[in-house]
Amino acid sequence: FKTMARQKGLMKYVGTIGDVRHFKIKGQQGFFAGMVGGPTAEQVNSAPEFERTRENMNEFGGCARAGKSVRTALSALMSKMADSQVTGRLTSIMKKINLEDGTEARGYRKVEISTQRNYLLGFEFDKKLSINGVFNAPYDVTHTAGRESADFIIAPFNPADLISAPSGTTHFRLINALAVVADFVYNATTGTYDPDDIVNNELSIVEYSDYIPLNTAYAGSTLTATLPGAPTLGANVTVIQCIGIEFFQEVNTNYYALNSGNCLRIEDAF
Repeated sequence: FKTMARQKGLMKYVGTIGDVRHFKIKGQQGFFAGMVGGPTAEQVNSAPEFERTRENMNEFGGCARAGKSVRTALSALMSKMADSQVTGRLTSIMKKINLEDGTEARGYRKVEISTQRNYLLGFEFDKKLSINGVFNAPYDVTHTAGRESADFIIAPFNPADLISAPSGTTHFRLINALAVVADFVYNATTGTYDPDDIVNNELSIVEYSDYIPLNTAYAGSTLTATLPGAPTLGANVTVIQCIGIEFFQEVNTNYYALNSGNCLRIEDAF
């Protein structure tokens, strides 16, 4: 007679066996399984019982676009500062902002960042690495009335005492970055969410300090970031100010970037 097949160890695979589908989830450990089936795309797109689903999908798309604008504006920093789940975490914040809108019908609510900026404050682009755990020097941030320029003001300090640098570090740089993100509103003509200010949305600037020695007292400085083109910013856009730090090893007057310890945070939004 034939015996039933038995699984004796870990079986790692993706795909479908019978009515069971096996798959990986990005950023999650292990393998997952679920039943094959569910509603068809046509049902989701047109059936009355999926109206709430369509509303959620519509607004989720708008939230994803708003989050993408932040990442696009800061694209020069994303590869070395952000974790693999930053897209989902930013979209989640935009969804919280979206839920605050009481002016539009469900399914078409605005992503009105300009009235809910507090949701962005303190966002760490790498959730496993808080800048407060790496950079403990005294500092302040300020911005101009027109919001086109902002300062990162660092007081004198001793880096060896107040910076938790990865092994091998000889120098570090401080970062002051500005990114403009507009409110996103539903466009009935295109059926998508669009920025309320297309011209200024995703406008950005990243300023770096000089290479600062880790083992020498630092005299302090002001790192100023000014958006290009002298933009006029309306009430429907938000300027996100990020501060960050990145680490280097100097070898024969060349500075080599280290791939650990670097971090970036939204310090202010105005």
